[in-house]
Amino acid sequence: MRMENVQDAVLVRQYIEGKEYALEVLINRHKQKIYSFIFSKVMDKDITEDVFQDTFIKVIRTLKKGKYNEEGKFLPWVMRIAHNLVIDHFRKNKRMPKFQSRNDFDIFDVISNGADSTETEMILSQVHADVKRLVEELPEDQKQVLKMRIYKEMSFKEIAEQTEVSINTALGRMRYALINLRKIIEQHNIILTDN
Repeated sequence: MRMENVQDAVLVRQYIEGKEYALEVLINRHKQKIYSFIFSKVMDKDITEDVFQDTFIKVIRTLKKGKYNEEGKFLPWVMRIAHNLVIDHFRKNKRMPKFQSRNDFDIFDVISNGADSTETEMILSQVHADVKRLVEELPEDQKQVLKMRIYKEMSFKEIAEQTEVSINTALGRMRYALINLRKIIEQHNIILTDN
């Protein structure tokens, strides 16, 4: 029997029974949908990769512990895990995206998500490119701190250690970077919206 024709539930059972290849088939089968869903929420390739990997680490742990009981609903279950990890990511970074405020998870929200997000994706991509270009106009020390904080998600303690300055100096540089960035945005008459 060809693996493409095997149902998810059968593959899950095979994986639980120790057949590692079954998980690989499941990942390959659903990778595109799960990856696209995560990317549509975080809009960053590196973060998407991290969340995708974390999703399957959680899937593997749950399956290995024998705690999987979503018989026949593998994809919605994995999507729910990915959805929760995306929320965790934004909570950790104190930036919550606009999720629908319902407690139940609907797979149709995910599937219909891709159609109208191409335009949004292009607009956001352009805004990100504009912001990155503006960041390049900052003084070097401010630009360095801003990139470490925003793009590398480093703490001010880590930034201070890596740049060999005090935490207060790192905080000050970040503050001036944001002030100067606002001035540059006003000079260029750029309107950054989140709609």
